[in-house]
Amino acid sequence: MNVETLLKTDVNAHTEKKGQLTYLSWAWAWAEALKADPSATFNVVMFGDKCYTDINGTAMVWVTVTMFGKPMTCQLPVMDYKNKAIVNPDAFAVNTAIMRCMTKALSLHGLGLYIYAGEDLPEDGATRKGNGPIITPKGNVGEDLPEEDKEFLLEMAASCEELVGNGKAKEASQMLDEAMLDPDQKVWLWGQMTSPTRAAIKKAKG
Repeated sequence: MNVETLLKTDVNAHTEKKGQLTYLSWAWAWAEALKADPSATFNVVMFGDKCYTDINGTAMVWVTVTMFGKPMTCQLPVMDYKNKAIVNPDAFAVNTAIMRCMTKALSLHGLGLYIYAGEDLPEDGATRKGNGPIITPKGNVGEDLPEEDKEFLLEMAASCEELVGNGKAKEASQMLDEAMLDPDQKVWLWGQMTSPTRAAIKKAKG
C-alpha cells in the first residue's frame, strides 16, 4: 500500500459528526496506517516536560507521524465539544487532542485527507461541498523544506490559530498575504492549520 492508495481509501464508515465537523476514529486510522506501513510510528512533540504549548491560557499539541520513511507534523488546539479552545485544559482534554492530532497527521500521508478538505468522498469519484477544489498533496509538497523554514511556518500556523480563535480571521489572512511565501511553503503551512481556521481564513479572503 502507498500514498496513492491511502488517498483513495473511503473512510466514511469510520467517522462521526460533531457539530459541523467530521472526526475519523483514531484507532481505526492507526490500524490502517500499520497495514500500509508496519514500521509506521507517531511521536508527541514535547516542550520541556510538557506535551503542549501554552497560548493565552489555551493549549496546542503537536504530533509527528512517520510513514514510508517520511515524517509529517501537525498541530491541534485542545478544544471542547463545541470546537472552542479550552482554557487551562485537563489531562483528558489534552490526551483527546493528541489522538485527534495524530489522526490529522495521518491525513497528510493520504488517509482521510478529503475530510479536512470538506469532501464527501475520496479522490476519483468525489463530490464537493460547494465549489472548492479537492486538496491533495502532490509528492508530499513542502516536506523537503529546510527545518528552519518549517519552524517559522509552524509559528505562523500557531499565530493564525490564535488570531482566528480570537475572531481575527481577517488579520490572519492579511498576515499570510504579507508573508510572501512560495508555493511549497504555502501548501505545507496550510496543512498545519485546523479545518475551522482554514475555513475562517478563506471566508475572510472573500
